[in-house]
This record gives sequence, structure tokens and C-alpha cells, in this order.
Amino acid sequence: MHRARDGAHLDGIFVHRGLGPVGLTVIVLWVCLTLAACGTPINVSRVSAKTLQHDLTAYALSVDEASASTRIVLSQHNLLDEYDRAPETALARLHQIYLAPVGARNEAFALAELSFLHAEDTGKRTYYLAAALYAYAFLFPDDGAEVPSAFDRRFRQACDLYNRALTEGLKTPDGREVELRGGSYDLPFGRLEVEFREEQLHWAGRLLEHFVPVAELQVEGLRNRYRIPGIGAPLAAAPKPPREQLGLLVAPRLKVPATIVLRADHVKQQLGQGTVQASLDLHVTLDSTSTRIGEREVPLEIESTSFLAYTLAESPIWERELKGFFMGERATRVATAQLGALEPYRPGRFPVVFVHGTASSPGRWAEMVNDLLNDKRIRARFQFWFFTYNTGNPIVYSGMLLRKELEKTIAQIDPERRDPALQHMIVIGHSQGGLLTKLAAVETGDLLWNAFSKKPLDQMDLADEDKALFRQAFFIEPVPSVRRVVFVATPHRGSFLAMTRIGEFLASLVKLPGTLVTTMSDLALKEKEALKLDTSKFSIASLGAGFGMRPDNPIMDELANIPVAPGVAAHSIIAVEGTGPVEEGDDGVVKYTSAHLDGVESEKVVHSSHSTQSHPETIEEVRRILLLHAAEHCGRTVRCE
Repeated sequence: MHRARDGAHLDGIFVHRGLGPVGLTVIVLWVCLTLAACGTPINVSRVSAKTLQHDLTAYALSVDEASASTRIVLSQHNLLDEYDRAPETALARLHQIYLAPVGARNEAFALAELSFLHAEDTGKRTYYLAAALYAYAFLFPDDGAEVPSAFDRRFRQACDLYNRALTEGLKTPDGREVELRGGSYDLPFGRLEVEFREEQLHWAGRLLEHFVPVAELQVEGLRNRYRIPGIGAPLAAAPKPPREQLGLLVAPRLKVPATIVLRADHVKQQLGQGTVQASLDLHVTLDSTSTRIGEREVPLEIESTSFLAYTLAESPIWERELKGFFMGERATRVATAQLGALEPYRPGRFPVVFVHGTASSPGRWAEMVNDLLNDKRIRARFQFWFFTYNTGNPIVYSGMLLRKELEKTIAQIDPERRDPALQHMIVIGHSQGGLLTKLAAVETGDLLWNAFSKKPLDQMDLADEDKALFRQAFFIEPVPSVRRVVFVATPHRGSFLAMTRIGEFLASLVKLPGTLVTTMSDLALKEKEALKLDTSKFSIASLGAGFGMRPDNPIMDELANIPVAPGVAAHSIIAVEGTGPVEEGDDGVVKYTSAHLDGVESEKVVHSSHSTQSHPETIEEVRRILLLHAAEHCGRTVRCE
């Protein structure tokens, strides 16, 4: 037999017993290190889809860190540590590498991203402008063969870096606006010489000023925020109103959507020379949505919802809603109704006139306008107008004002009737506004007057000016240019809410225009017996819109039975709450039986409350009607874009 050696085995390794505890510990550590050295230094593991997407898309604008592709560029040029220690030194070195013949778009994108991050850290405008130029060089390289693929994730990231860097680089010191001017700007590597043509600030007879960056504005109150991706810094400009506005009134606090583009030829070559010659172009995106850069037609970045929200947020229309209903011209200081628009008159586009309801304003159409304006088919063929009026006035009186405004506006903006689109107008009215809409598209003869009085108007003991007013309000001819009408939640046979105590109380608070009160008082005094209204029950003050929408108003009943004029297409959108039978339903203000009209081209029932003009189904029905209108008239009577 063999004698056992004076030692022991440890995992196949012989250990002499004389080493003792310390020696044994050393041997164990040596074994562990040896085994670790035999393991693989590279490993893989599975990650979630969310983690994967974060790693793929994270970059300067999303996580305030450089993207993986930019870190690769730094690593390839041994600049990772240097960028952390001295970012401006590292950027200068990378700039020189990019300018060398071997420099390519990878370095251009890395410089754009790193310059933007450094600008964010330091607030130095020079690096914002540098970031914009590097991003532009990546997107529009000197050599057209180097144009990045649309599948390159960095392509869209470079667009966003350019847009944000340009915005930040041209901001005023307080950061609230963007300054549009020509001049010389410092760059980390030289100078940027910018040419800006001052005539670009003049648009539609107005001077554009106060350019506010809208991409960074948070929008509340609108369901959908539309952003059209492209190139450029999106802004909202304030047009300085002209001294006198004839025809269509443009809102005094209107904001105009605009996009600026800083463009330069052969950017890489100019960067190498130390001075970059560039031009700053201003585009009003109501007019154009793209620009040409080299041989490419490039879409402009457009914040269409932001400019609309910014306009409405600063508008005085909201305070007019209740004041206009209860106090009329005494509170609003507006003696007559107004027809206005979000932009100046556009020849060749069909006018769509929105008429708001009781205690409301044009702002209540914002949701619908926001959706429709962002439909290219509609934006190119229609222009949106808005009728504003004091909603406490009698309906026949407000209807008269609507007809007057439509005819006056058309006569002023197209006196020779050269624009056929103006002769194919659409009027859309919500609630009381729907009644005014109908009053623009009917021929009544003496039917309404006979429902109001037992005596012919010519035999009335009234002043000539009072007779003229009643004749214009009650003896109605359709507006020739109105060819299509849309009734939205319209109480053709009155609103049951007007019959309630609260409805009667609110109606009693309405203050009519002074001229109208005088006229109605003379009528009640001199011809009381001729009136079919019970003047002992209804005071003159209560004969406003509140009374006008009572189901027991004979004028309302007569108007409901008068069809729209021949040649006018009519559509109904009726709101009904709940899931019960539609014919027995209502929207909380108007019953289905009141909103329903026989003889219309279409009737759409939307399960909604009375304020249905913001409901998606209502908006889609209006979209369908507008596209139908365009299909019927474009190329036949109107030359559409």
C-alpha cells in the first residue's frame, strides 16, 4: 500500500499541511482569482421592450444626456473622458475632426447634440447657434450623397435639435420672445453672419411683431394638440392691426402661426472658413407649409393648435358671453353685431360662418376649428368666419344683423363679385345660432309678421324708421350667397328650458338695446291691441331671446314650418342624451322633436349634451358636410386648390 502524502487536496490541487491557516488563505484567494479569470468578460441578458426603446431613442432632448450614437463617436475619437472634464476642449477637437476630409455625418450629429447639451448647461447662446448649424449640416450636407436616410433615427432627432437650438439661440434676453433680425452672432469657432429681409415682417397689410415660441407652451382646454413635424422654429406672431379695417374684421388680438428657418449653403465648407453666411427666412404657415432647401421640398414645423390656443387665451371674447346676454351693448360696448375671422379674407376659399348660441361666443367653436383646420383638404378650400352678437336680443333682430353683416362684408371685399367661392357660403349655427342661421336662408313673406301682429305693418301707427326696422326683421329674403346651412342642437320649436321658472327669471334680466326698447315701447303703447302677444304677461324687457325660444312663441312656431329657400342645402345635427328612444330624448335644453326638421338633406343624432359642437361625432359630421360641399362645387363653379 502506498503511504498518504503529508498534505491534502483542494479541488484537485495538492496543499502541503505545513502551510498553516495564513498560507491556506493565500492559496484559496489565488484559486478564486484564477477561476474568475477563466470566466467570459462579455455577457448578454434580456431586457424589456420599454428598456430597449429607451436605449434606442434616448438623446439630448429626452433625457438630457447624449445618445448612444454620440457616445460612440466620442469613444472612437478617445474623447469620452475629455468631454466630461473639459467639454469645450473636447468640442473644439471634435469640430476639427469633423472638418477634416474623413469627417462625416456621424461627427456632425454628435456635435449638434453635444453643443446643445453644453448650451443647456451653461446658457451660452453661441453653442445653441452652433448646435443649429451642426444639425443643419447633418440634414443638408454639402455632398448630397451623404443625406441621412429617413430610417436613420437621428434624422428626426436632428430636426428637433435644429428647431429647439434655433429657438433658444435667437431668444430675447428675457426668454419670452424670439428676435428676428439680421446681424453678426458669435460662434464657438468664429462668426455667424445672418441676413434678414425686413419686408418679411409685412403680411396681409399688417406688421408682424412679438414672436413667441409656441412649441414650449402647454395647451389646456383643447382635446387634440396638432403638431406638424418639419424643419424650423414654430412661433406665434402678433399682427399690428391697420388703422382701418374694411369688410371682414380680423380679431384685434389675433396671433398668426409662423415658422423661421435659418439656412446656409455648404455649411461644412463655411465652418472650415470660420465665418458662416446664412439667411433667416420667415414663413407664415397660413400661406405655406413647406420650403425648398437645395433640391428638396421640406415641410415646415408647425404648431397649429398652440397658435389657436394662444389667440383664444388672450381674447376678450370670454367675458362677453354672459355680459352680452344679460347687458347687451351696455356691457360689451358693441352696439352692432360683428363678423370676424382668424385671418384676412382668402379669395377662392368657401366661407364657413359659425354662429354661436345663447350666452356663448366664437370661442366655443375652438375644438371644432382646431380639428378642421388641421385637415389639409379643408384648410386649402375653406376659410372660417365667426358671427358675434349679443345673445339676449330678440332672435329676429339678431337674424337681421347676421344678414346685414354677411351682405355688407361680401359687398366690401368683393364688390365686383369676381370670387365665386363667396357665392357658395356655408353657415353653421349652434342652438340659438341655428335659428339665426335659418333666418339667413328663408323667404318669409308676411308669415312672421302675421304671427306677431293682427294688423299689417303699413297700417301701424309707428314712425317710418320703426316700420323700416320691423320690415327688415320680419320680412325676410334669403342671403343669395348662402348655399348650405347646418343646424346644430337648434330649438326650431323652442326650448323647454325657456318655460321653466329659472328660464323666465333669466329672460327677465336681459337688457335690450336702447333703440330697440324705444321702438318696442312705442309699439306696445300705440298698437297694443294689434299685437298677438299678451303684453300683460310679457314685459318689453322679456321679449328678447329668452322669450323668442319659448315653445309657445307663435313666431317660433311659424318659423319652424317655413322651409329653407330653394337652392340651399340643409343639414341637422341633433344632440340627445342617454340611451332611450331618440324621438323621446333631449340634450338637457332642446328636445329631439324641437330640433328635428323635415326636408333636410341629412340628420345626424349624436349622443351628447347640448354643447355638442365639441363632440367628436359632431365635428366629423361637419367635416363630412364640408367635404361634400367642396366635392359638389370645386371644379364646376369654383376653382379650388
